[in-house]
Amino acid sequence: MQSDTTVKASTVILAAVAVGFVAYRADVVFAPLTLGLFIIAIVWPLQEALQRRMPALLALAITMLAVTGAMLGFASLAVWGFGRVGHSVVADSARYQALYDKLVDWLEGHGVSVAGLWAEHFNVGWALRWVQQITGRLNGTLSFWLITALYVILGLMEVESLRAKAKAHLPRETARALLAATGDTARKFRKYMEVRSLMSLSTGALVGFFAWGVGLPFALEWGVIAFVLNYIPFIGPFIATLFPTLLAMAQFDTWQAVITVFVCLNIIQFVIGSYLEPLVSGNVLSISPTVVLLAVFFWTWVWGLYGAFIGVPIALAILTFCAHYPSSRWIAGLFGGPPESPVPPKRAAS
Repeated sequence: MQSDTTVKASTVILAAVAVGFVAYRADVVFAPLTLGLFIIAIVWPLQEALQRRMPALLALAITMLAVTGAMLGFASLAVWGFGRVGHSVVADSARYQALYDKLVDWLEGHGVSVAGLWAEHFNVGWALRWVQQITGRLNGTLSFWLITALYVILGLMEVESLRAKAKAHLPRETARALLAATGDTARKFRKYMEVRSLMSLSTGALVGFFAWGVGLPFALEWGVIAFVLNYIPFIGPFIATLFPTLLAMAQFDTWQAVITVFVCLNIIQFVIGSYLEPLVSGNVLSISPTVVLLAVFFWTWVWGLYGAFIGVPIALAILTFCAHYPSSRWIAGLFGGPPESPVPPKRAAS
């Protein structure tokens, strides 16, 4: 028995390493494909409902317009929020320069030579390489979204056909388990986005009201930024907390006020992320916090910022599929969320 468990664990580890290596080396193919499948799972109920009332191609066009509009609206909010704050930082550059000079003087007084480090690591060549990387990322992002849109269009056209082929060509039990796991995964994806959107709205509203209450400039913009970044677990909330704190350093004169801003923003993120979100999602999205953290950082390393967003849905899909097959059900039980407490049996009436 112990030998079988060791073999199973070793096989899972080797398979995970192989999948991670392939995903890292072939990110151009698998990253947009993964996002395309995620979008298909979310928007398929809309496509299916429209197909009952109109031709399939017209329903597909409406669905794609809805997806494109949602993506453009989301991107516009992010650009607007960061753009407004960025313009303010540029306009107030003299104050930030004064803060930087004070920091340099303090570090120099404690034996840290900032000027030498700056000259060694930050020069014109470094700036040019940084600009080239940003330009390349922008070009790559456009290609990424075009390929993803193509996957979504083709996938929405093939959903019903693939479902029929699975029933026709696979053994009955295999087809039943595959279709059940696929449907359950899609349902969890939609629940995940529903919960994530609700929590993002709550986070954005609380951060905006808090910034307005303490007199921090751009309260609305900070709320929008917190709303957008909250879709990226762990990394997004950290950035949404760090940026307002940096602005508070230039806005307030005391370090106590800056620390208060930082602590209160973290309390908001903690209460929503660690208490309200599990309360709303319940056992539908039950998954170990350790697995969530590992998934976020692993897929961030593999696919960058996009991996941070899609990491938790990937882990959720893997655990859902494992739960539908007896041979791998132990993986879902081991890495899923905490088990439900058993209900004590009722005593018989005397």
